[in-house]
Amino acid sequence: MKSSTVRVSPHDALPGRPDAVVIDRPHLVFGTSLVDPVASERQVAYLAMGCFWGAERVFYRMPGVVSTAVGYQGGYTPNPTYREVCSGATGHAETVKVLFDGEVVTYASIIRHFFEQHDPTQGDRQGADVGTQYRSAIFTVSDDQRATATAIAERYGAELRAAGFGPITTEIVSAGPFYLAEEYHQQYLEANPGGYCGIGGTGVSCPVGLVRG
Repeated sequence: MKSSTVRVSPHDALPGRPDAVVIDRPHLVFGTSLVDPVASERQVAYLAMGCFWGAERVFYRMPGVVSTAVGYQGGYTPNPTYREVCSGATGHAETVKVLFDGEVVTYASIIRHFFEQHDPTQGDRQGADVGTQYRSAIFTVSDDQRATATAIAERYGAELRAAGFGPITTEIVSAGPFYLAEEYHQQYLEANPGGYCGIGGTGVSCPVGLVRG
């Protein structure tokens, strides 16, 4: 599969298809449904930080997270396949949908964990994984989420610069449709413990301080 670091335009994106992927089994860790709507008492975060196999494991191991799913977001092609996303012709990033209990963990803590667990300065790549689908992105669902993510990114950017890193390239944009990835991608590293994981942080701590969310 050919990866690309050139952003596809809406006009040139693949057409996709009207039908969503069908997933019959529950979450391999939580036993929750991967297709039901977000429960009203739960909060949701959409985060892209490279290959979603390792990224999903980062979050389903985090206290306060009650379910996760991997999929495609931030592009133009409806219900894309993995191969299509990896071609760079959909505009989507590999994304993790994180459902969490706001009484146990805050959105700010979710974002802090996100920044610490990958390198947000690499543009359209994470380590050896190169392509627009591997970009760093936060897809927000409210003004409060956007404000929290932006404030933390600014503070973490200063910490990274002080440690000799370049500027943060993480996109912070409003969430569009989230398209579930194929069943074999869901909790991939739980089903395949020895599988590939390209996720790695910078070693720089991300401050949250008085940021709320």
